Amino acid sequence: MIDRRLVTNFDWTLIGLVSAICLMGILNVYSASAAYKMGGAPYYIKQLNWMAFGLLLSLVVASVDYHILEDFSYWFYGFLILLLVAVLLVGKRSLGATRWLNLGFFTIQPSELMKIVIVVTFARFFNNFHTVGGLTVKDMLFPLGLLAIPALLIMKQPDLGTATLVVLIAASMAFYVGFRWSTIVTFALVTVPFFWFTWAVYMKPYQKNRVLDFINPERSRLGSGYHIIQSKIAVGSGGFWGKGYVKGTQAQLRFLPEQHTDFAFSVFAEEWGFFGTLILIVLYLCLVLWGLNIARRCNDRFGGLLAVGVTAMLFWHTAINIGMVIGLFPVVGVPLPFFSYGGTSMITSMVGVGILQSISMRRFMF
Repeated sequence: MIDRRLVTNFDWTLIGLVSAICLMGILNVYSASAAYKMGGAPYYIKQLNWMAFGLLLSLVVASVDYHILEDFSYWFYGFLILLLVAVLLVGKRSLGATRWLNLGFFTIQPSELMKIVIVVTFARFFNNFHTVGGLTVKDMLFPLGLLAIPALLIMKQPDLGTATLVVLIAASMAFYVGFRWSTIVTFALVTVPFFWFTWAVYMKPYQKNRVLDFINPERSRLGSGYHIIQSKIAVGSGGFWGKGYVKGTQAQLRFLPEQHTDFAFSVFAEEWGFFGTLILIVLYLCLVLWGLNIARRCNDRFGGLLAVGVTAMLFWHTAINIGMVIGLFPVVGVPLPFFSYGGTSMITSMVGVGILQSISMRRFMF
């Protein structure tokens, strides 16, 4: 029997914001893939199907009391670690990376699911851990261990972008709990040798080139710097009003790389200009603020931590993708949530929306 209060308190604002971004994304995927010659269903039809399935899945997740996640969090974590190890052993290789598991009827990318699992795992840890005056370095040893294992496994695939997102999501939740100043200073001092170690040991040559191209894209205009140069040309050429729907030359002449996935925002900016991108960014801003509002209104610590973690996931995805395509961040292959083409990304984001919906509907019950 479903509690009537859950139906009454359904968060239509949350679903409305997500649906609006999804529909804009589907229109953009249609334009971005209009110049493709391909068999089978077009990308925009597939994306529409992923959106419908994702919304249905988010409703299923929302119907479940989010407190159940706390009981199974470490089980989820252990299962995802096993999947990440399986990816390295028997994973499907594509475009120089091994990130997917072939399960017969479909493939999954466990690193995407780890974003949700790390949110649930950290929410459980911080919910059961209480400190006075902020987290110390000693307090962070166990959660750092929980974070290091999946981050290193994801970097070995290699997938620096997803590993970075997992770290940023966890860091955002830790900052929400609160640090002591001595802890912040200690981590700041450790950051330099950590980045040097990552650069020297884990980063592949093409990943190093992306960082160097971010600093100076002109060093390889027709090589590794080509992507960011073409992306900035597309964004800048859109002007204030844009060139018009399905009229962007960079996209239709296929100068843009991965224009229906990682660089979908570049296609949108060229066709809709500053005015259109402002509307899209405002929608994302409203979504993030609404997620933080759900966290603020939540009556229990675990739910608040969950809401902050999911909102951080959506925020960092959005900030890094948009920053990447306009040259503010290195190109790391991070999709724009609900907007870029991709089934796993859509499902992960929709599961996060389902968790937010579950928290929002049950805020009055605890």
